[in-house]
Amino acid sequence: MELREFHGELPSTQTEAVRRAREGAREGTRVVAARQTAGRGRGDHAWASPEGNLYLSTILRPPKENHTLLPLAVGARLRSALAGRFAVRSVLKWPNDLLVPGTEPPRKLAGILVDVVPSPSLGVAAVVGIGINVRARPTSYPAEVRARVVSLSELMPSPPDLEEVETLAARAAEAAAASLDSPAGASETLAECRSALYAVGRRVTVDSTLNGVIRTVGEEGELWLDTPSGAVAIRSGDVVVEEA
Repeated sequence: MELREFHGELPSTQTEAVRRAREGAREGTRVVAARQTAGRGRGDHAWASPEGNLYLSTILRPPKENHTLLPLAVGARLRSALAGRFAVRSVLKWPNDLLVPGTEPPRKLAGILVDVVPSPSLGVAAVVGIGINVRARPTSYPAEVRARVVSLSELMPSPPDLEEVETLAARAAEAAAASLDSPAGASETLAECRSALYAVGRRVTVDSTLNGVIRTVGEEGELWLDTPSGAVAIRSGDVVVEEA
């Protein structure tokens, strides 16, 4: 059975892959679309999805331990893969974005979304969604986000092949999940997440209410902040970094 499903257009690859996982789709099933009409970001955020970029959701068996680290682990592995193949440097913004430094604020290159759902075939499935800005024209993005995004094609002498980027992203997700299944792999992955973490030592606001300075990522993927009242662990929320 073909494990890759390609669609010219979908509302959301993540929504479709979650549906397929709940129906019992096999581990490794990929849902890919040329464009999305209702792309999903984390929480209630939308993901701008013009044609020319990668929109991929893949169904994986979640790690038995350290599963809360999975979104960051995928980001760290994807970051390394993009650097190794395309010499593109990026940083990991907690909890799920890759940003390219060089501007203030850095521009978004990729985002990761993980949904964990019941699965008849796997018991529990991790549906990993990856969006990478590859070669869409800047004018194809909504006006309000154009200045905040960057594509691989802007960072390289020639635009990369979409299928190559897809393969690289799918393998990064698989490697991230596999790495968390052993104590040594989880420790190595956590160290990679910490070394790639954006804005360590900088002041941030969480959900427009909590203020603090980023210290590190904890062992469960939580973000630790130093605040006037002491160290605080953030497990969800929108983090806004103050401009330098």
